[in-house]
Amino acid sequence: MANTLLNTSKILDKSLMILENNLAFSGRVNKEYSDEFAIKGAKIGSTVNVRKPVRFVGTTGPALAVENVVETVVPVTLDTQFHVDFTFSSQELTLNIDDFADRYLKPAMATIANKIDFDGLGLYTSVANQVGTAGTTPNDIATLLAAGTRLDQEATPRDGQRTVVWDPAANGSMVKAAAGLFNAPRPISDQYESGIFVPALGFDIGMDQNIRQATTGTRTNGTVSGAGQTGTTLNVTGLGAGGTVAAGDTFTIAGVFAVNPQSRQSTRVLRQFTVTAAATADGSGNAALTIFPSINTAASNQQYQTVSAGPANAAVVTWDVAASTQYTVNMAYHKNAFTLATADLQMPEGVDFAGRRNHKGISMRIVRQYAIGTDTFPCRIDVLYGWRPIYQELACRIAG
Repeated sequence: MANTLLNTSKILDKSLMILENNLAFSGRVNKEYSDEFAIKGAKIGSTVNVRKPVRFVGTTGPALAVENVVETVVPVTLDTQFHVDFTFSSQELTLNIDDFADRYLKPAMATIANKIDFDGLGLYTSVANQVGTAGTTPNDIATLLAAGTRLDQEATPRDGQRTVVWDPAANGSMVKAAAGLFNAPRPISDQYESGIFVPALGFDIGMDQNIRQATTGTRTNGTVSGAGQTGTTLNVTGLGAGGTVAAGDTFTIAGVFAVNPQSRQSTRVLRQFTVTAAATADGSGNAALTIFPSINTAASNQQYQTVSAGPANAAVVTWDVAASTQYTVNMAYHKNAFTLATADLQMPEGVDFAGRRNHKGISMRIVRQYAIGTDTFPCRIDVLYGWRPIYQELACRIAG
């Protein structure tokens, strides 16, 4: 049977299926596709708005007590246009789609998927919760249980949408550690045959070579500078003259405990904070740190309370990982912790052909032009996307 000429629909449909299969981290997060650009097309810098649900406190008794409704819209900037470009001959246009996929699409989609995944895993700097030991590859199922416990304390739903992605070293170590823990023959067989830790303990498990490495700043343990601080800025002293704080450094404050976001009861676990922007202390060791989560007390913001009480003046700040330490940042998270947003790119005119497709929240464009001098068809496949943490409290790092 003669092969038929490839067209944009066939290429894009096949490409999106391959891409979806390659997304270890990104395939397990919330994906937002914006159709507002479907006609004119989006550009780098375009913004997609994602709405977060409101929270209420509730009232006991028959009296009406109307609460203020605070709706939050989180803008996601489409700041990355990534593409793979290649050339094929007019003869190769007669390949069937499977041959074309093996020769061109699979390598191209692997490159795009790795870029999207790598960028998404960089969101670890926005995640405050962390378990495990920096510099030690996870080798005990207790680490996985600890991550699950931390998510439970944040009221993360147990709805089958929790995931852990870790690097190859952690995967190998944990497969070995859990080898004798399963009783069911099927999971044992699956794990043995694939070499990948099977879904267990409430998590889907994935191995991802794009897991990030973090390096902590040179700072020393300090103290809070000024009582009554709330919000996303924390003034700290005692960091050492010129001490650096890296984005993603996590810490606790003496006497400041986390609360369950629904019951608002203290978990009796010190609230972990992450520094979301790098900072350098002045000559006296003072710095203003930008942090997540925001310090919200019952008195300041009951609906979105995050801590049992605000920090006292001179309360000790303790970093979770020692200064100048490099470590692996594996991730446990709920699907809604992060959002990958995509939109349709602009369609060019005056080309041989161009097409767009959206599949499960990922939009892709292909453009092909004919080069008469070489009788070839230069081709490019593009994605326009942006990442944003939405509910990063529903995520927990696993240090390794």
